[in-house]
Amino acid sequence: MLLDFEKPIADLETKLAEMKKAATDNQIDMSVSIATIEEQIQALKIETYRKLTRWQRVQLSRHVDRPYTLDYIDYLATDFVELHGDRTVRDDKAMVGGFGTIDGQTFMLIGQQKGRNTKDRQFRNFGMANPEGYRKALRLMKLAEKFNKPIVTFIDTPGAFPGIEAEERGQAEAIARNLREMFMLRVPVICIIIGEGASGGALGIAIGDRVLMLENAWYSVISPENCSAILWRSWNYKEQAAEAMKPTATDMLAFKLIDGIIDEPLGGAHANKAAIAQTVKQTILDTYQELAKLTPDERIEQRIQKFASMGVYATV
Repeated sequence: MLLDFEKPIADLETKLAEMKKAATDNQIDMSVSIATIEEQIQALKIETYRKLTRWQRVQLSRHVDRPYTLDYIDYLATDFVELHGDRTVRDDKAMVGGFGTIDGQTFMLIGQQKGRNTKDRQFRNFGMANPEGYRKALRLMKLAEKFNKPIVTFIDTPGAFPGIEAEERGQAEAIARNLREMFMLRVPVICIIIGEGASGGALGIAIGDRVLMLENAWYSVISPENCSAILWRSWNYKEQAAEAMKPTATDMLAFKLIDGIIDEPLGGAHANKAAIAQTVKQTILDTYQELAKLTPDERIEQRIQKFASMGVYATV
């Protein structure tokens, strides 16, 4: 998948590949020219990815090769055991979770899971969880609390599933219950937005002691396309909507809605999955060590105060 703003880079990379092939086939020394092109590619990448618009970052967050929740879990955890079902309706495949060990410390790892091809996307419902998905997530969080294990959630969803059947089974109540219960969890809770963080579907597993975002993730009450459709009655103004919404990690940190940004490799998380996974792993371990120094009551009080202080208001 090649995004529009990546085409100049791809053209240079194609030229570089052709030059290397010609040098090999004809046994010609083109090392100077090859080095020049490589420097141009690196410079263009730096210039391009440092000046991304908000809409371009939204596009990167949806890149088909971007690591999903299970990709991170596979890298991070040495013995992940997935747990299933909400004990009421069924097992929601859009929400995954289970215990896993990271460098000797057991964590409860929970997150939304998208699919890479049509069949997998249908199986995972495009990462949009039903009420039973949020109830499963809460069940696993309570299980982690019972065994005094820290929790890590990975947020990556275009929103909770908006179907009639989801509403019939109590979508709003399930998310609201998660919000309330996550505030009172007595174990450390680390939330990481790894891709799309849309609406209550994201917030339903994003109440934590530390809420972090990957550099090219986004977090908002609505997607730029749907915002455009509401305000302009057309999806054609999604870029303007993204600029007005300010949903990027930099924006969220400025608004004090998140606690930190996790830098991605040049070109995005999909450009070097091993590197971003290692960065996320170290961030989790460092953050856990910081939170473990606090008592449960201190963490709960700080958690409540952090979210209670969000927003802007005026008293008349």
